[in-house]
Amino acid sequence: MLDENVRMVVFSSAALFAFVTLFIIYFVVLYRNRQLKNKQEQEELHANFRQELLKTQLEVQEQTLNYISTEIHDNITQILSFVKLTLGSIASGIEDERKIKVNETRELVAQTITDLRDLSKSLSFEHIASQGLVRTIENEVERVNKSGLISVSLEQEGNSYSLGEQRELVLFRIFQETLNNTLKHANATHLKIMLQYHPDLFNLTLEDDGSGFSAETLDNKSGSGLRNIENRAALIGGTATIDSSPGKGCSVKVVLNPLKKQLYTDGGTHPNRIGG
Repeated sequence: MLDENVRMVVFSSAALFAFVTLFIIYFVVLYRNRQLKNKQEQEELHANFRQELLKTQLEVQEQTLNYISTEIHDNITQILSFVKLTLGSIASGIEDERKIKVNETRELVAQTITDLRDLSKSLSFEHIASQGLVRTIENEVERVNKSGLISVSLEQEGNSYSLGEQRELVLFRIFQETLNNTLKHANATHLKIMLQYHPDLFNLTLEDDGSGFSAETLDNKSGSGLRNIENRAALIGGTATIDSSPGKGCSVKVVLNPLKKQLYTDGGTHPNRIGG
């Protein structure tokens, strides 16, 4: 009888110990899960904050670019056109030697007007939306090749289709930023642009033959510019991959699934209608 009581006490103690152990493990696991959940929520909040901040930056940028575009088109080019007409009237009443110089100045003014109008178009959301991504990039390629600063080639694979106004705007801004970086920093002689259209996939690839760079050597400003390209691609449901090394040029590739939901949504024809 005593042995049976001892066995009962031992069994009860073991059961109690097991219960307490399982109870402690349960609360430890619960605590860890809550920690992980809180961490995930904080990361999501930070990610959402960064996305909203970038959306606001894009909104402000497009407002500024459209304002500059309007000012160039409506004011500066009009003033230069008046200067051109004035020079023409002056040229008709002066001697040949000075007339030649005045006409040369008129040609420079006319070229400046053309360049400014092209620049105005490249800044205007409405122009990009009406022309479409392919034609807008073609115009920029023609403009850069005329300048002689760098040789640019454009290749297209597949039949083009609309990616949506906001997507094409962001892709064009990524193209512009990459082009400007190439002109300013790459010491490149050639930039190759590839547009690949597939039914469920779109690729924009830009490759230069410049000096390249190492990610470790980038300063905060340069690194921020590259991160902006990646963040912009993410806003339209894509991914951007930047590959470079010293002496081997730089490649920027944006991959986009046209059917994937984007954070920067098509809310009409106005560039500042941004949805989540």
